[in-house]
Amino acid sequence: MTRNLTNRVRVWLVAGLFAASVVLSGSFATTAQAQDKDPIKVGFSMALSGALAGGGQQALVAIQLWAEDMNKKGGLLGRQVELVFYDDQTNPKNVPGIYSKLLDIDKVDLIVSGYGTNLIAPAMPIAIDREMVLMGLFGMNANAKWEYENYFSILPAGPDPAVGFSEVWFQSVNKAFKPKTIAFIAADAEFAQNLKEGAVRNAKAMGMEIVYEQNYNPKTADFTPILRAANAKKPDAIYIASYPNGSAGLVRALAEVGTDAKAVGGGMVGLQFAGLMAGLGPMLNGIANYDFFVPEPTMNLYPGASALIDRYQSKVKAENLKVDALGYYLVPWAYANLDILGQAVEAVGSLDQVAIGKYIRDNEFTSVVGKIKFGKNGEWERPRTLVVQYQGITNNDLQQFATPGTRKILLPADISTGDIQSFNSLRK
Repeated sequence: MTRNLTNRVRVWLVAGLFAASVVLSGSFATTAQAQDKDPIKVGFSMALSGALAGGGQQALVAIQLWAEDMNKKGGLLGRQVELVFYDDQTNPKNVPGIYSKLLDIDKVDLIVSGYGTNLIAPAMPIAIDREMVLMGLFGMNANAKWEYENYFSILPAGPDPAVGFSEVWFQSVNKAFKPKTIAFIAADAEFAQNLKEGAVRNAKAMGMEIVYEQNYNPKTADFTPILRAANAKKPDAIYIASYPNGSAGLVRALAEVGTDAKAVGGGMVGLQFAGLMAGLGPMLNGIANYDFFVPEPTMNLYPGASALIDRYQSKVKAENLKVDALGYYLVPWAYANLDILGQAVEAVGSLDQVAIGKYIRDNEFTSVVGKIKFGKNGEWERPRTLVVQYQGITNNDLQQFATPGTRKILLPADISTGDIQSFNSLRK
């Protein structure tokens, strides 16, 4: 991700600078004094390669910005922050070993998750067994199975995230088109299946008949047969729950095969990544999809996010980092993930995991993404998911996605910048 980043990397970050090692105490310091000067280690895995690297890489830069900010302020509890992280390669099988190493060999003091449900789920048993607070970055119902009291989710999908994530999409589509039938296409992976489950509940609540439902292998390369099979059922809407590779493949299949459905999209991860937006360009027109932050003039839900994204973009450009050039999708959330944990540590004045967890459960936090209060299973008490529609994209220039108008906010109503249009009306 950075120019000198290898697949397995350990980074010491002091006062915003990378170094191979840091001498933290003089030869004449007492043991107690040396302990006082030891850094607070924050450990995590991150998808720096593989299918989710487009998100994981920008998340890492955001976490590094947080560490820089903390260390400039004197660190946590008066101690510098050290980030210890490894590339999970977007492979859930790598995650347990990484967190065991972080806790047993690297002796980290705090942990946060990697990016995404599929990479959070395998870390849960370790966090529970070690009684560690775990902040989760974009996990869909990751704690539903465990109900672990010290897990906290950074995902603005509300107390029932599987339903809350897609609710605004269904509200927007139902208001405009009153669809009677719907098709579901979903990756056979934990996140997508959780999302589809909630979307099915929303569809049934609105009286829609499910005429087609297909789970696909995440390694699928050609989606045209699936789309043709869905089209044969003549659905009024098509809801897709996919990860980046599948999202790109389905967008290309739509460009090749087409559809008569009035609304298409919903839960397509990756369409928010700069590389995919630029690569797909006009093929995105008409797709209505979830999002969390877009550069629309009404985007005031997260007052600190714009300044942080500006910092991120400046850093990426100045250091020629080979990461997402825009950072809208994950940067504010990855920063908030660490920021909330840091606020809790400072508030309790120690690294006691029980005390930190209790403080997070009991208090509301103000961060770059506004106010956050956690509820049952560590989910947000109130949802803030956006539904946006790609409109007016004429070429593959990335900068058009950094200006208003290409991703119109459909809902929430108080920040809406446009109305949903039928899929084919925007494909001309």
